[in-house]
Amino acid sequence: MNDDLYPIGDVARRTGLAVSAIRFYSDEGIVPPAEVTAAGHRRYDLRAIARLELIHTLRELGTGLEEIRRLLDGGTTLPALLTEHLELVERQERELRARRAVLRALAKQHDPAARAALMRELVSMSDEERERLIDEFWADVSSVVPADFAARLSAMRPHLPDDPSAAQLQAWIELADLVRDGRFRDAVRSYLHDTFAVGPGPRMTATPVQEFIHSTGEQLMRQIIAAHHSGLPPESPHARELADRLARETAEACGAAVTPELRERMAAGFLVVGERYREALDDPEYDATHGRYLALVAVINGTAAEPEVDFASLGPWLSAALRLTPAVS
Repeated sequence: MNDDLYPIGDVARRTGLAVSAIRFYSDEGIVPPAEVTAAGHRRYDLRAIARLELIHTLRELGTGLEEIRRLLDGGTTLPALLTEHLELVERQERELRARRAVLRALAKQHDPAARAALMRELVSMSDEERERLIDEFWADVSSVVPADFAARLSAMRPHLPDDPSAAQLQAWIELADLVRDGRFRDAVRSYLHDTFAVGPGPRMTATPVQEFIHSTGEQLMRQIIAAHHSGLPPESPHARELADRLARETAEACGAAVTPELRERMAAGFLVVGERYREALDDPEYDATHGRYLALVAVINGTAAEPEVDFASLGPWLSAALRLTPAVS
């Protein structure tokens, strides 16, 4: 016997494969034995053993037999095969996450059998279909506020990543189901009307105010927010100077003169903003409508659910600074 050849039992122990599996690979011509004795015993050299060890590893990873045959026949390289298989596994992983998200969503339904097709449809939507669904939702619920303010509201929308987590998929299923629900749409529309279309709301949603907040005044507002976050008291010279700049730039944006009356109106307005913001955070209607929409979008987009600016405390702070004598620059 050639000392460099090993009987099938030894090969099985070295590779971890069953004897029957080694025989199968031999019969299929994938890893033929180096020698077959007169008694019909198969013997394998070290090269064959190495190939069998590779096959064992690839099979444990779920690689198909035809792919392995193509590799061993020289039709592909190991890195190329592994890359192909990795892509397959990643696709399967995404599909499993989607299935898990659907199953979890269905488990919460009173009639899961009737909802199964809908849930699967929501997960498999294309980017264009998701965009269209959100567009239709905002076109419906934002009709109670000015068009330019409605556009700012609708800019906060979900963007499901190509490789979403299970939590992101679950959030999308819930959000998509909600925005298609007429009762949810009615509730959001009612909340937007009560918050932005009556009382002080129209003043805050007016085009000049919104343009100032989101364009010319954006840098100044960042400085004001930073000063407030630092713990600077509103009566400090720097806080008063920032408030004075805010009054002057706001007046300029609105084509008005800087008067004591304007400062007082702004101070009162920021107090109202702080109160409304605090009320919104504690408002069950907000939590169930616009707040729920924003919270789900935050999960889907992987962003912070809470806004960075705490207007509940910033409003009174800025109001106090505006009511003090402007600092001399």
